Amino acid sequence: MTSLRGHFLVAGPHLRDRHFFKTVVLILEHTPVGAMGLVVNRPSSLAISNALAGHFDVPETEETVFLGGPVEPADLFLIHHNDAWDSESVQVAAGVFVTTDPSAFEAIVMAERVEPRRIVSGYAGWGPGQLEAECESGDWLVTDAALPDVFAPDPYQLWDELKDRVCESHRLVAAEAPHPEWN
Repeated sequence: MTSLRGHFLVAGPHLRDRHFFKTVVLILEHTPVGAMGLVVNRPSSLAISNALAGHFDVPETEETVFLGGPVEPADLFLIHHNDAWDSESVQVAAGVFVTTDPSAFEAIVMAERVEPRRIVSGYAGWGPGQLEAECESGDWLVTDAALPDVFAPDPYQLWDELKDRVCESHRLVAAEAPHPEWN
């Protein structure tokens, strides 16, 4: 299997694992030794200002930390779209960057103009061959990651939208015939 870096894993409809039920995972790294990604559609109840308290004096907003996965839940990742904000950021898809650098957190979170961003706690991880096996068994649908989807205004709808998009792209026959009389 080729690398899935820069792709979304969309949980298959039958995947019932409590950590991944109806999730969309942005794959950051995928090599023969394993894979790593961040769930981008599961907001938590923890405010960003509370998560970063003690590190930065962040103004109170309604922005929340997203639950990125079950591995190392205390680790924070920042997903953003501007490579000029942080030279340490890694580009994982077109216009999508990820960093863990504290100075980038401060610069981006404290910026006067709120830019699209996600602060994510924890990550999802797979051992060698594990992700490939899960994809083959249909646990995950795969599609390219796109900037608007990473920062979807309604993360609760993202899974439905991407699942439908992937299913439509694999459809062999149109769902609705434009002229039924042609049958």
